[in-house]
Amino acid sequence: MATTALTGFSMMSLLSLGYLTWDLMSPNQLENEADQTFGESSPSKPQPPHIIFIMTDDQGFNDIGYHGSDIRTPALDKLAADGVKLENYYIQPICTPSRSQLITGRYQIHTGLQHSIIRPRQPNCLPFDQVTLPQRLQELGYSTHMVGKWHLGFYKKECLPTRRGFDTYFGSLTGSVNYYTYDSCDGPGLCGFDLHEGESVAWGQQGKYSTHLYTQRVRKLLATHDPESQPLFIYLSFQAVHTPLQSPREYIYPYRGLENVARRKYAAMVSVVDEAVRNITYALRKYGYYQNSVIIFSTDNGGQPLSGGNNWPLRGRKGTYWEGGIRGLGFVHSPLLRRKRRVSKALVHITDWYPTLVGLAGGNESLTEGLDGYNVWEAISEGKESPRLEVLHNIDPLYNHARSGSLQKGYGIWNTAIQASIRAGDWKLLTGDPGYGDWTPVQILPGFPNAWWNLERHTQPRKSVWLFNISGDPYERFDLSEQRPDVVKQLLARLVYYNRTAVPVRYPKEDPRADPHMNGGAWVPWVGDEEEDSWDSVYQRKNKDWKTKLKLSKSRSFFKRLNTRIMSNRI
Repeated sequence: MATTALTGFSMMSLLSLGYLTWDLMSPNQLENEADQTFGESSPSKPQPPHIIFIMTDDQGFNDIGYHGSDIRTPALDKLAADGVKLENYYIQPICTPSRSQLITGRYQIHTGLQHSIIRPRQPNCLPFDQVTLPQRLQELGYSTHMVGKWHLGFYKKECLPTRRGFDTYFGSLTGSVNYYTYDSCDGPGLCGFDLHEGESVAWGQQGKYSTHLYTQRVRKLLATHDPESQPLFIYLSFQAVHTPLQSPREYIYPYRGLENVARRKYAAMVSVVDEAVRNITYALRKYGYYQNSVIIFSTDNGGQPLSGGNNWPLRGRKGTYWEGGIRGLGFVHSPLLRRKRRVSKALVHITDWYPTLVGLAGGNESLTEGLDGYNVWEAISEGKESPRLEVLHNIDPLYNHARSGSLQKGYGIWNTAIQASIRAGDWKLLTGDPGYGDWTPVQILPGFPNAWWNLERHTQPRKSVWLFNISGDPYERFDLSEQRPDVVKQLLARLVYYNRTAVPVRYPKEDPRADPHMNGGAWVPWVGDEEEDSWDSVYQRKNKDWKTKLKLSKSRSFFKRLNTRIMSNRI
């Protein structure tokens, strides 16, 4: 469990941040529980629950039925209605960071993945010194399996899912593939096949739609495993509903009334996911898992309106630190929940799943020491207060420097040119360039002029600090940074506190040896496990230089050298 102290905060400052404004919820009497064991004779110690973690890719806040969407998701709606909807749940704005935080239980600043995503040709992956969630579950006796999108690096075999705690793996290693051919491109002429079975290329699967293919694999895992002999952990990481917008024709027809073509295709892809979740839930019941199972549903980041997604009424989109980029869809469905059929406003972050699931698996707190996540099971299951009081959304020293930011505008505490965001209690602070920040309703026009996306950027003066009472203003319409400089200073101090614990950024240059044409036409590991990494010392040295120059408020020229080509708006 995370043990971060709120160093230097008085009782009044905690009150001003909203830490002490939450009402304690009285625990209800326990409901009659469904039998948690199988077979005629009950063991003295119940078997830990089977855990099914389902993650979708780029599904927006307004892209699920129970949020009033124009997309129909009856299976997801039913599971959420009978479980616990997480309506104060935070993820990351792009793919790799969310996945890394789920697997490690740590903020990106503690894994070196605080900037952008891992590109296919980068010699980079989840740090080897991190003990992953599936590794912990293996230690606790679980059979662990992953199906779907990895996107945590693969330049060495040691980076692969089967080397990071999964007994089996079936899916794609890069961030985006064709749903039928499984070709993945990282630029003109840099395309390769990306579907893998374990550590081998899974040739011969072309033509099968990936959402269907992944669902079939999960059902096969459930059919061939004995639920009474060993607890099961399945991490199903759908490629959907990430671009390219592809769906079987029969799922598009029900949305023929949607004039916007991108939205129509996107809606069809969400419907395929909904059907997949329904089929997996049916298999859990059929094969005897359901009564002792926990199903967790989560998206990895906000939706991308340019590609059919929608986050209305939240502000912003994928790739931004506005709520539309980081407030996630999420719910938990399980017969083991003590208080079901409710909406939870408990503060939950994606790093919390690691200690929460380890706790459910029977692990003690010593297995989760040093993590940034908290065990939030009692908050979810019983309605108790969340142990989490704040969320560091990120500190990215390599992202575009905000020209209007400076150490002076950060009251001498923090250089507001740096992209960072934190939530503490009721308050949320953003510095630097948070990304595109408009409020985008569902697109109904057949074509949406791209030039419109830049209008909001010109409607307000250039800024580098924003403050919102996010509990009272979840849509981020009322910036209070000038009215409440006291809160701004406190949150800037929290950024400084976290930044002192940050590790060097891991963002190496692309390696030409990764080209699929040099590796049999597929995206596969290209560096030998015995080959030493040559980029660690370079990036560590630069990061140390950055920290020194930041303290002296002389970092502008240095950051210009470190700025990269990859911006959130292009991901």
